Amino acid sequence: MEQATNGKLNKKLLQKILNFYFIYALLTLIVVGPIFYIVSNKLYEEEADEDLHVLKKQFYAFTKDELTIEEIDQWNKYNRDVKIEKFTGNKKDSLFNHSYYDALNKDNEPFRVINSPLKIEDKWFTFSARINMVEKENLIGSTVILFISLLLLLFLGFFIITKIISSKLWLPFYKALEKLEQFEIDKTTSVKLIENTTEEFDRLNKVIIKLINKNSSIYKSQKEFIENAAHELQTPIAIFKGKIENILQRKDLNEEQFKIIDDLNNTTSRLVKLNKNLLVLSKIESNSYTEKQQVDVYHIIQNQISFFKEQANSKDIDININCNEKVIVNANSFLVETLINNLFINTINHNINGGQINVTITSKAILFSNTGVLLPLKTEKMFERFSKSNPSSKGNGLGLSIIKKIVDANNWSIKYSFDDSLHSFEVTF
Repeated sequence: MEQATNGKLNKKLLQKILNFYFIYALLTLIVVGPIFYIVSNKLYEEEADEDLHVLKKQFYAFTKDELTIEEIDQWNKYNRDVKIEKFTGNKKDSLFNHSYYDALNKDNEPFRVINSPLKIEDKWFTFSARINMVEKENLIGSTVILFISLLLLLFLGFFIITKIISSKLWLPFYKALEKLEQFEIDKTTSVKLIENTTEEFDRLNKVIIKLINKNSSIYKSQKEFIENAAHELQTPIAIFKGKIENILQRKDLNEEQFKIIDDLNNTTSRLVKLNKNLLVLSKIESNSYTEKQQVDVYHIIQNQISFFKEQANSKDIDININCNEKVIVNANSFLVETLINNLFINTINHNINGGQINVTITSKAILFSNTGVLLPLKTEKMFERFSKSNPSSKGNGLGLSIIKKIVDANNWSIKYSFDDSLHSFEVTF
């Protein structure tokens, strides 16, 4: 297929090759056609000239010596295409084309003519012989038409055969390209390519498989490392945070010591959250949450709304929920809960003091809209890990990445928009 890029169409390689063939065929017809006509016409004239010289030789051999001046008129009367005419003054043979009126056909017809000086009874005359070229023109015209028809048929067959054979030969390439387009490192386990005997495509297939296997292996190792590291860090981080909280309860801390320990506690809380999010991401990618059931989206929001209203109160944010019908989705309940949690956290963290959050739930989608910066967010890397629209944000940059993973895992879709000073994320079921 052709795809649009920067307003231009990208043509397939095969189509480009066929375009060159077409241009070559067209130029060949334009150049060869006239050349073929000119050469054919020249050859036919040469043939006619030879025939005229034969007529002249025959006249000199069998008639000239026996013909008298008195007999010329009578001789001309019985010879239509060979005449003895008045001397033109030219003592050399001349060959030329000339049209004569044909009373029988009532039309001017082309002739090839030879004029040759002739001496009869010591008086100069002009021997004139002519050959009708109508048959020549018809023959050349028919030959040119036949030649062009054969050439067109040849090029047409060449195009058809090339297209069929090329399509078959290039099939492994297009299949490999299709597989690469469909390949997702976090989902695809293996890639099967068409085996073929063409050396270049065989090398291409081997390179692609090698590249995919290598990257899949690296990705798997990184994923396992993150999962194992996040899992192993849970206990020491929990112990560390517990001890810090115990220290905060001591009454012998002065103000400076309390502030330092409190900052450590806040940093540890962020570390706990980061570790938890990394573990969730790793488990989603590992398809650990395969168990699905009928989940009431509005019921999950009702169970969590009090907590998020407390979080929103610190920034004087007003939360409005609009749900006109019961919404049931077939999904993993933990993932749905995580999705909603991260959507709420995102709308609170990136909101302004005195702002608002609007949550609209329908049978087909859930929409979170919130006030914030008065400019649309950059969408290029919005759902990538550790990507932040605001570098000074206290978030870890994993919230939207987790949302996107959950959406993809359930074959849903998510869309960001900015309208009427509101940032909106809509998840369509």
